[in-house]
Amino acid sequence: MCGTQTRNPHLRRSIKKCLQVGLCEYCVVKLVNDNKDSDQITLLSFGGSRRHTLMMKYVSVWSNISNGSNKSSNYNEWIPVTDNHNNPIIIGRAEMHYYHGMRAVVGGSNNHLLFITYYLNHISVFDLNTFQFIKHDNLPADNHVHHHCFVSNSANGHGQEMMKTNKQNYQMLLFYQNTGLSIEYDEDNNTFQFHQLLVCDDIAKLSNYAYVCVNDIILFFGGWNDDKCVFSKSVHKYSIKEKKWTKFENTLPGPLCHCTAVLNKNSTYIHIIGGQNKNSILSTHMKTEVHVWDPSQLSKKEIKFAIQYWIRISEIKLGWIDDFDKIVMKYIRT
Repeated sequence: MCGTQTRNPHLRRSIKKCLQVGLCEYCVVKLVNDNKDSDQITLLSFGGSRRHTLMMKYVSVWSNISNGSNKSSNYNEWIPVTDNHNNPIIIGRAEMHYYHGMRAVVGGSNNHLLFITYYLNHISVFDLNTFQFIKHDNLPADNHVHHHCFVSNSANGHGQEMMKTNKQNYQMLLFYQNTGLSIEYDEDNNTFQFHQLLVCDDIAKLSNYAYVCVNDIILFFGGWNDDKCVFSKSVHKYSIKEKKWTKFENTLPGPLCHCTAVLNKNSTYIHIIGGQNKNSILSTHMKTEVHVWDPSQLSKKEIKFAIQYWIRISEIKLGWIDDFDKIVMKYIRT
């Protein structure tokens, strides 16, 4: 966002403040909104070389609210986060200059916990209600985890919402090169459990990829091959339920790493933004449909259209029965 142009004056000022805090090794997460019908989302930005902690109430730059009808609410402006005594909140351990290659997700029983994973195999839990760190632990990994994949194991397709597995237990997944971990956090006892996951040979050579979690799968776009010192344009899929890896024949238009993938509100499209290739840093924006990589996300209308197309190309005029519909639908989904 900080490399784009905008006509919205509030957003321009916010971008300027964002640039002033030092955009190096920082992270932005979306806080869970209890009001599902609200057009407003709350963003938290933390880390950076100057260890900032900022919050933004974001609404569409095209809305009446954003265009000045309610300026007192400070929409689309980064505001420093402070405690009850107006002291600045710093989400960062004192011994850490900044979080190198960090990733973060929001969860907990009341979506009040911030889980952070970062360089030298650290994992930390920050309480967003008390503004205190409540847990630090080490990841059981042989390599130094950074610029990795870190998602909540959610059954509803929203990557920032944690799935409750037992009374107060929550699961997350982490992948970095040949490291694959299922992470379970016990909120009652403030403890972690780690379980190893299989990583396929192709993705095990990569890091710095874009990734997105939608329903039961994680998609990986591009990446950096450290062994060969080359950029990748491959696309991989990991099925959480089946614990199965797939490498697609279709690829990105070109090699890419250090990019970001974001789902739209309805989880139907993936936006791949920015990144770097072998020649330069990019400010590109690519858009792809989720069902291209996960046919199970096809709508009933799309499946019906596919069946009708099959009938036409097969020149079947007589003898079509309802069971054929089920066979074709099963083929499309697999």
